[in-house]
Order: sequence, then structure tokens, then C-alpha cells
Amino acid sequence: MTSETLSFIWRRLLQVIPVVIGIACLNFLILQLAPGDVVDVLAGDAGGSSPEYMAELRRSFGLDQAVYIQFYRYLSNLVQFNLGFSFRQNMPVLELVMGRLPATILLMVAALVIALGVGCALGVLAASRVRTAVDNLISVFVLLSHAMPTFWFGLMAIVLFSAKLGWLPSGGMISLDKQYTGWAHIRDVAAHLILPALTLSTFYLAVYTRLTRAAMLELYGADFVRTARAKGASESRVVLVHALRNALLPMVTMLGLQVAAMLSGAVLVESVFGWPGLGRLAFEAIIARDLNLLLGILFLSAILVTLINVLVDIVYRLLDPRVELGNRQT
Repeated sequence: MTSETLSFIWRRLLQVIPVVIGIACLNFLILQLAPGDVVDVLAGDAGGSSPEYMAELRRSFGLDQAVYIQFYRYLSNLVQFNLGFSFRQNMPVLELVMGRLPATILLMVAALVIALGVGCALGVLAASRVRTAVDNLISVFVLLSHAMPTFWFGLMAIVLFSAKLGWLPSGGMISLDKQYTGWAHIRDVAAHLILPALTLSTFYLAVYTRLTRAAMLELYGADFVRTARAKGASESRVVLVHALRNALLPMVTMLGLQVAAMLSGAVLVESVFGWPGLGRLAFEAIIARDLNLLLGILFLSAILVTLINVLVDIVYRLLDPRVELGNRQT
């Protein structure tokens, strides 16, 4: 890795700090506008409590203090990477979030691999068979994938592959009634992962297919592709080495922009399939008015998204060394 690349990575990591702090401040101020708090939910679960008991709970949780004092305490904790305590779950927020983060990362990576891999393959195939039946069939598939609501696709996949055919589990991450270990455990997790990953990847698969098809059609007419053909390069080499490598550049840029959207989509998919990730935890935190937990999830999600964007910039540089890292904007 060159000194220029290392310098770029260092500068981008420094830029992440104010961005993440700004997002954390915005999240705190917006959530203060939400009605109710965790004490209201706890009182409701208990069938009601006296106003004196609820006031005592708010005092012990620090919720009776002025907003600016809570805000100062929140920022002070963030500086020490202390995400606070979940009064609802009775556990530190950092411990809760780190316990769910691997499941969400696994789901997102699997969905991205499916979307990118299948999207690129379909885009290349459609471009190489442009205006044929294959191209039209892929266009119809892309249109359906793009227009299909994610939750509907997930529910229909459960009905077909789980309830009707019995091929795949309908929810969860592991089979709770079986104590698998080793490869059996990996196969069990993979079987539970297929339907959620397919559901989450559907929309992005359509986007990447369209991008690849458009980029490949444009590159087929480029001078360097015609030159490669004139030199006697095989069609597969022209497609895979000369055209596809350059077609990947806009997809890498799109990938960085879609990470945040995919993380948001994971909330819905994890809720439908009971996948024990951050999205489901965030949904539970919203229902329980557990603002400390919700702020912690949003804070770590912001860090994850910004770091992935830094990684995308590095990959962009590796795909096209002509790109000047120092001149790229966030």
C-alpha cells in the first residue's frame, strides 16, 4: 500500500469523527421530540403505577433532568465510547448492540454478494444479448424485482419455501431445538440466511443489473474495447477484462450510497424473518421507548456506514488507479 493511499485513509478516518458526532447530536435532539419514555412502557407492562413511583423511576434513570443536562451527559459518555444503559433490557447498550451486530453484518454481506454477483451476471448477459428475448426476459425480471415490496416478497417466500415446500426454515438464525456444532452449525445458519438475504437483495439486484447493462452497452463502443477486438482478443476477455472492470466503477459508487439504505431495509427484513440483528433490536427499542438503546444503535450504525464509505473509496482507487484520492470528495 503506497504512502498516498495511507495518507488518504488517514484523512478520511479523521473526517469520519465530526460526521459521526454530528449524526449523534441530531439523533439525540430528534428523539427528544418523541412522546413518552421507557418509564411509561414499564408502568404499562406492570398494569399501571402511581405518579410518585413513576417520578422516582424517572429520577433514578436521570430522565427528570433538563434536556441540555442529558445532552451534555450523553456527549460525555460518547467521548468515552460509553453508549449508556438500557433500563428496559437491564444491560449495557454496547453489550446489547455488539451481541446483535454480527448477525446484521452477515445478513448485509450475504445480500450484497447476491445483489452484486447476480446483478453483474444478468447485466452482462443482457448487454451481450441486447434487444433479444433474453434481454427482454431480464428486463421484465428487473422490473418485477424493482417494483416488488420487500415485505411482500419476504412473506410470499416464507409461504412457498417454508410452509408449502418445507425446504427452508421460516425464521430465526439457528434451530433452537437442535444443538448443532461445527459444519452442521454453519449449514444450519446458512439455511436460515437464504430467505432473508434473498429478500433484502431483491431491490438492489435490480439496480445493479440495470447499471451493469447500461455501462456495458456504453463501453462496448469505447475505443479501447474496439482496439482490444482488433488485436484479436477473445470475446470473453473483452467482456471480463476490458469492459466489466470499467463497468464496476459506477456500481462501487452506488454501493457506498446504498449501504445506509440497506441497513434501513434490514429493519423490515429482520422483523419479518425474526433475524436477531440490529434492525430487530432497533424495532424493539422503538416499541419500548428505550431511547438509550436506540441512540446506541443509531450511533454504531453511523460509524458502520461511514467506515464502509471509506472502504468503497479505497476499492474505487484499486479498480481505477488513475483516480486521484486526494481530490475525491466525501
